[in-house]
Amino acid sequence: MRCMIIQNFEELATTDKKKQCLEILESGLQAADPKNIISKFVTTNQIKIGEKILNIDNYSNIYSVAFGKAADSMTRALNAIIPIKSGIIVIPKGSKAKIKGKKFQIFNSRHPKPDQTSVKAAKEVMKFVQNKKENELVIFLVSGGGSSLLAMPDGITLDDKIHVTNLLLKSGATIQEFNCIRKHLSKIKGGKLVENIKCDAISLVMSDVEGDDLSSIASGTTYLDNTTYQNALDILEKYKLKRKTPIEVLQILENGKNNEKKILEKAEIENVIIANNQDCLEQMKKTAEKFGYSVIVIQIFGDIKKAVTKVLENISENQKTCLIFGGETTVQVLGKGMGGRNQEIVLRILKNTQKFKKITIASMGTDGIDGNSVFAGAITENIKVDLNTMKEFLRNSDSGRFFQKQKGNIKTDFTHTNLMDIGVILR
Repeated sequence: MRCMIIQNFEELATTDKKKQCLEILESGLQAADPKNIISKFVTTNQIKIGEKILNIDNYSNIYSVAFGKAADSMTRALNAIIPIKSGIIVIPKGSKAKIKGKKFQIFNSRHPKPDQTSVKAAKEVMKFVQNKKENELVIFLVSGGGSSLLAMPDGITLDDKIHVTNLLLKSGATIQEFNCIRKHLSKIKGGKLVENIKCDAISLVMSDVEGDDLSSIASGTTYLDNTTYQNALDILEKYKLKRKTPIEVLQILENGKNNEKKILEKAEIENVIIANNQDCLEQMKKTAEKFGYSVIVIQIFGDIKKAVTKVLENISENQKTCLIFGGETTVQVLGKGMGGRNQEIVLRILKNTQKFKKITIASMGTDGIDGNSVFAGAITENIKVDLNTMKEFLRNSDSGRFFQKQKGNIKTDFTHTNLMDIGVILR
């Protein structure tokens, strides 16, 4: 029996359609597993990126620095192919490292808000990287979530940084906007980590942002920043957050704006996207076609209500059709509920398909964590539900509890990967 990532697969697979739906999701999750990704780029003697080849034998020592939700599983996959001399791994608190051994220093920092461990980890990573010599190679393994796992506040306190993070989390700002602000309040992000590096380095990146924007993934810690202090101020203005922002933070941004110049002189290191949300969707499409479905694949980003409209427009009238969707929506947290954008999108689709013929709806985060809940997402059929009940749960940002009552929550725990969200609608 293969090892299933969806832990409550059997309990949820109460109908043939639900079982197929979960199989399709499971195949998407397996495609996001670093052990199925790293080996496409790394062999025992070289790292091959397109036409470019890095020969491992040219280096006296190979080190790894990994941060993000997939840091430990990426390290494990890499270490199984190349002997890593030593390294650092920074993963979210509560996530149990998938790799053991004395040669890796492991930090568990908080996500999505940084903590003291995030600061400690950032300092250690900085020191580790600066100490490496010319004939050595550092392989950075970067995945989403890295922004809060490494924190080196620049001229402000950690509390200020957390306060700003809180404001942004609730504002409905996109991840790019979020990270633009984080980069300008940090001594490590926006490529500052690799500024004066003496050794060779390469960064292998699993993307969790729209368009695989390297300057945004984990706040572009190993990538030259292309945003400005002015951009950061504009974003605070756009979401009307200036009044709520600590004065020290505004001062840093204003001073930065007045002295703005490209700080980074040194050539940036090579950053390569090795996996993204499309990889999950392609695998899911293959699985759905095996079941005999004709498949439509779309991606959705931004405001959840607009995303739901796009999903509804793409549901086919025909039987034996499958709509696969991926990406990442933004939700404004309205109520005191446990939230979760995947559970919310399933609830919103359920609300809008009450008059449809029978369909099965599911959506989940590939990282296994949806909102403040312990669930990854939800699955349901478009059963009849009282409209006011659904509206009430939505008003309270409490889709997680709605599906708890329906016994429709998908549970995976930490998946040790992160390629945004995946969803399926079967007819």
